[in-house]
Amino acid sequence: MFQPEDLKVYFICGTQDVPEGKTIEEVLKAALEGGITLFQFREKGPNAKTGEEKTALAHKLQALCHDYNVPFIVNDDVALAEAIDADGIHVGQDDASVASFKNQFNGKIIGLSVGNEAELAQSDLTDIDYIGVGPIFKTGSKADASDPVGTEMIEILHKATKGVPIVAIGGISMENAAQVAKTHAQGVSVISAIAQSSDIEATVQNFLQYFK
Repeated sequence: MFQPEDLKVYFICGTQDVPEGKTIEEVLKAALEGGITLFQFREKGPNAKTGEEKTALAHKLQALCHDYNVPFIVNDDVALAEAIDADGIHVGQDDASVASFKNQFNGKIIGLSVGNEAELAQSDLTDIDYIGVGPIFKTGSKADASDPVGTEMIEILHKATKGVPIVAIGGISMENAAQVAKTHAQGVSVISAIAQSSDIEATVQNFLQYFK
């Protein structure tokens, strides 16, 4: 069952985010050792794995997460999430609508990206466990990222949704995590700050200190 505390340090990663000389398995294991609370498998981009190769990798990463009792979420790919019996799925505004797959994910975690009030107005949050709000700061991890909305958007959407759990995403780093911690966000969602870190375990632990 989903708990808002699961959002404290929410690591998102795919093979495209891993620095040269490392594998995604190595990066994820170090992040799990550090204490991440949720993991999302997001395999995107021109060299992303597909088909059986993507499924096999998802199985490996899922098993690793379960060794540490950390929920394994799939980004966007409903078929994959269903095929491997993932712990949940996260979709964006332009991905499959939650209504189209909610019955297959009964009792699973469902997350939705909401960037602003206009997106919230067109979103049905009935079956949503949490919303990912952002990009909070400027980010280089997503080529199609919108302009930053700032930490004030967390407060706006917290009030508008009457307290739906929020995880902040987009450009989160050790330098600005404290700003997020002062808001009503339950945690931070991080890609490069963890994946590209020279000391992943320490980085995760440093993020965790903001969301005790």
